[in-house]
Amino acid sequence: MQLVAQRFGGTVAAAVQREYGKAELSIKFHDALLTNVEEGSQVWMSHGDKVDGVTEDFLILAATKNSPYAAIKHKLHKVYALQFHPEVHHSACGKQILRNFLFEIAGLEAQWSARSFIQDAVSKIRQEVGNQRVILGLSGGVDSSVAAALLHEAIGKQLIPIFVDTGMMRYDEANRVREMFKVYPDLEIDFVDASDLFMERMKGVNDPEAKRKIIGAAFIDVFETEAAKFPDAKFLAQGTLYPDVIESVSFAGPSVTIKSHHNVGGLPEKMNMSLIEPLRELFKDEVRAVGKQLGLPQELIGRHPFPGPGLAVRILGDVDQDKVRLLQAADEIFISELREWNLYDSTWQAFAVLLPIQSVGVMGDERTYEQVCALRAVNSVDGMTADVTEFPFAFLKHVSARICNEVKGISRVVYDISSKPPATIEWE
Repeated sequence: MQLVAQRFGGTVAAAVQREYGKAELSIKFHDALLTNVEEGSQVWMSHGDKVDGVTEDFLILAATKNSPYAAIKHKLHKVYALQFHPEVHHSACGKQILRNFLFEIAGLEAQWSARSFIQDAVSKIRQEVGNQRVILGLSGGVDSSVAAALLHEAIGKQLIPIFVDTGMMRYDEANRVREMFKVYPDLEIDFVDASDLFMERMKGVNDPEAKRKIIGAAFIDVFETEAAKFPDAKFLAQGTLYPDVIESVSFAGPSVTIKSHHNVGGLPEKMNMSLIEPLRELFKDEVRAVGKQLGLPQELIGRHPFPGPGLAVRILGDVDQDKVRLLQAADEIFISELREWNLYDSTWQAFAVLLPIQSVGVMGDERTYEQVCALRAVNSVDGMTADVTEFPFAFLKHVSARICNEVKGISRVVYDISSKPPATIEWE
């Protein structure tokens, strides 16, 4: 929007008050773009600069409290611009605005569906792979599991799924993955325990970007070793999603890299393999729809997202086995209680974070000085924006009591109520 305004003679300036999160839309001119959009609809903002003025060539369609030009339209050309994000879940009218623009203004037709995507993807995979074998990094999360199901649909036993236990997985994760994938009896998963390697490389590393890069490099080393066992495997598949790409790569111009993602950035030449990312252009909600269409069980499709680097980015500061043990125990209590209280499906993602601080506590007649655990739960659709999940206070108190009583080494529990933006979902 700022580029459009500037190119047509308007001005852009730093906002006196930056605008992140929820805002209410005030409609100034009823145009086709805003058909069936209610006055006062919630929209989602994320900007520190704003349009400070437009020429008489533009109509102001809508504003918010801090953005007098929240939606504009050129009077002569079919040029529209928005300051807010219509594509995210927290813009209540966003889908309607996109429909209006695509179908009424641009005259396009809706042809995409999970089924059509699967048909196209299967055809492309078969054409690209031929009779070669494909190695897939399988974590048990939604992304890699749907990628596995899609590849299995396309190439069957040519797929070699490899589950790498980094030592920084969720509690008892390897056994749970074995159970979940019994739905594919002909899918032989290669389980690799590389926990010692990952732990050794993570010693003394505090910086979150360094952690991600070290883990990414370790994954490549492990896969290179495993790939040597399958000399006919010429492809490596990954469950990269579009939000991973957006936050990891500056496509053009001065956009900022928010974080690196170990699935993004290609492969070292020494692996002599080609990369396949069949979900690279999808958001999380679309991936779940594809998984459902492929017949994956709801237990798997409905799993909360889990970061590729695992608990390493949920342990702030350096990582060791004792910290992993603490966090696994706390996280398992949180997730198990969500299921017990029938709250697991009421939130998009929930997890525990181990903070690098200690606080004074008292247990029995003794003074303690132990670590702090933060609980994080958000509602989202695609991971691009998120808002805190408002659990019953009694539930949070119950989880806190269990963690403090049962996890020796944690004496304080806090609940993160930050939205994205300005925070990210993960802490690192």
